[in-house]
Amino acid sequence: MTPARVAEVTTPATRAEALHLTGERTVPGIAEENYWFRRHEAAYVALLPHCVDATVLEAGCGEGYGASLLATTARRVLALDYDVPTTEHVARRYPEVAVARANLAYLPLRDGAVDVVANFQVIEHLWDQAGFLAECRRVLPENGKLLVTTPNRLTFTPDSDTPLNPFHTRELAPAELAGLLTDAGFEVETLHGLHHGEAVRTLDERYGGSIIDAQLDVVMGKLPGQAEWPDALLADVAAIDAAGFDIHGDDLDASLDLIAVAVRR
Repeated sequence: MTPARVAEVTTPATRAEALHLTGERTVPGIAEENYWFRRHEAAYVALLPHCVDATVLEAGCGEGYGASLLATTARRVLALDYDVPTTEHVARRYPEVAVARANLAYLPLRDGAVDVVANFQVIEHLWDQAGFLAECRRVLPENGKLLVTTPNRLTFTPDSDTPLNPFHTRELAPAELAGLLTDAGFEVETLHGLHHGEAVRTLDERYGGSIIDAQLDVVMGKLPGQAEWPDALLADVAAIDAAGFDIHGDDLDASLDLIAVAVRR
């Protein structure tokens, strides 16, 4: 039997930022977080074409790797987060991104100030989702774009309207997200779903049907950084890349994450 080992985080800074594998505050460069990091990265990569030469606001930037990725094609990226240590970290690590602390209920921009608002894996955390979308519409000009990704309630918390994730206030099914965007004055240009691609489906088969469950079985009930990971599982998780996920409009109800492009009207 392959011996298990304690998951290690290499520096005090990354150790402080590493969380349970629920997808919260995903940190790049940590093997134990790699599945969630790559799953989120795949959505950023897919939506990069909407940010070419644009002024982009990322509302809720987390660790900042996504804002940095958007900055590879955008003219300018402003990243907002409410947490002070997070904004300080982003400013240090990603100098190509402008960063500020803000409450997403009141975006600190004038009307029509940005071309694109990006909101990745954030709306499910907000108490007033409709109010936030109203603010997004305000800071966008006519035909400006809102990019939203969020866990699909139908697969993330099946059989319950109450999120199992304690960080989430309200999760959305595909029709619920589309309705929320439409009610806020947006036209839904595309609504796609993220699925495991061939490489990650192979891992699902290897681990009894779900690579997600295999990871959660290791970390649930453990303090961050203290879970004992089997070497084989950790190696498989660390080898996942963004290309291991597929994004398309088929079978939305079975998707893991929802990915919407909406246009301000």
